[in-house]
Amino acid sequence: MISRNNFSVWSILKKCIGMELSKIAMPVVFNEPLSFLQRISEYMEHTHLIHRACSLSDSIDRMQVVAAFAVSAVASQWERTGKPFNPLLGETYELIREDEGYRLISEQVSHHPPVSAFHAQSLKQEFEFHGSIYPKLKFWGKSVEAEPKGTMTLELLKHKEAYTWTNPMCCVHNIILGKLWIEQYGTVEIVNHSTGDKCVLNFKPCGMFGKELHKVEGYIQDKSKKKRRVIYGKWTECMYSADPKVYDANKKLEKKTAGDSKKLKPGYSCEGEEADEMPDVQETVTVIPGSALLWRIKPRPAHSAQMYNFTSFAMTLNEVEPGMERLLAPTDCRLRPDIKAMENGDIDAASTEKERLEEKQRASRRERSKDEEDWSTRWFQPGTNPHTGAEDWLYTGGYFDRNYTDCPNIY
Repeated sequence: MISRNNFSVWSILKKCIGMELSKIAMPVVFNEPLSFLQRISEYMEHTHLIHRACSLSDSIDRMQVVAAFAVSAVASQWERTGKPFNPLLGETYELIREDEGYRLISEQVSHHPPVSAFHAQSLKQEFEFHGSIYPKLKFWGKSVEAEPKGTMTLELLKHKEAYTWTNPMCCVHNIILGKLWIEQYGTVEIVNHSTGDKCVLNFKPCGMFGKELHKVEGYIQDKSKKKRRVIYGKWTECMYSADPKVYDANKKLEKKTAGDSKKLKPGYSCEGEEADEMPDVQETVTVIPGSALLWRIKPRPAHSAQMYNFTSFAMTLNEVEPGMERLLAPTDCRLRPDIKAMENGDIDAASTEKERLEEKQRASRRERSKDEEDWSTRWFQPGTNPHTGAEDWLYTGGYFDRNYTDCPNIY
């Protein structure tokens, strides 16, 4: 990592309180050497959970593994306080993992507002996972809040099932002073559109004493609204599933032993006034007898803290293996010169290249508006999500045919 000690984020952000941050150019030193498109591909780190869901015959069992996958998709954000590079309009990222049995393509389909679309498919036609994300960033004086607008859709093809959900809110605290730390909160509702089963997950705000930090709790109900399983754990660690009756009995017992004297004040949002001290993390999840482990996070590499707190998976995302360059689309973010320079530790070159690319993008936009031309996306088209009826970006296919003659020259 490049040291950020000599840079004041306050000097840039003090003009932006309450504003949308997507239009503000941040110095490259606050970035991490990945594009937001690569950040999205990190949802696939725990693909083994999708494979497991595909192999299960019971719909409630499948739902609890899908819920664990939805939680695991945000786990890589823990301690990742660098900002990914904003993708350029038309930028793409592909990821083929034969060992994990999938391939993914993503494209930046809009610049204002910034929208990133992605589509992952199983190499054996077992599943498809796709969505489009429009992150809204707000600055609240000492924290930045990110609302990841957009729907995730997971289709388990063998079971003819489709699940949809949206990700929780994310807040980075202590932007100005103190140690940066991350909190996720909000309700995530996962719907199985084929069976009517639903999973409601509550990502808890940390609360006054930090007791709730990182905690996720929820339940699965069937279409008759009967509670079938309770899901609990931490998005930074692990998730378990338990029988609702056993869970409730244990909770009552815990309350009795703890006594009701220490009532927690409600969790605060990003707009609080005092310094947001990072609560001490209670490292372990108290496991209720009879619970089943659904997912556990993979340990990070030994030197992760010096490497932007990347996971092992994130560290592979810029890799250009021999012979790969001639196969990649010219718009692939592995070829972005500013990200490359930053990964090589050359902050000045990264900054110069970032400014050049942003100016090139602005010039293209001016040209298009002069000729009254609209930008046309290459691999995704606006459409309707067949399961939710909401607007979405749908993959039109053909990326892996390797015909890139119409790709724009964005670098």
